Amino acid sequence: MPLLKEFKEFLKEYKVIPLSIAFIIGIAATSLIQSIVNNLIMPMITPFIPNGAWQTATFSLGPIIIGYGALLGAIINFIIIAFVVFIIAKIILKEEKVTKK
Repeated sequence: MPLLKEFKEFLKEYKVIPLSIAFIIGIAATSLIQSIVNNLIMPMITPFIPNGAWQTATFSLGPIIIGYGALLGAIINFIIIAFVVFIIAKIILKEEKVTKK
């Protein structure tokens, strides 16, 4: 039984359960944000992308074909996620400026 007790202490000391919950919520939030980007934001940007297919939008530099549509979607996802994390940190930490500690 000492191994089981040690395991429980490990879970408590390193806060594994809250971290697991945060991870699961993070996955759900990422899915939601990807849906917002793919179904709300990118359709508004699509008219400005040649051929209107943003996910497959590419341009060529000679024999090199660069796919920028999926990259644009990933950049927008990252910016939204980073902004949401920033807002949550400000609210939870109740600081005027989020600083490195």
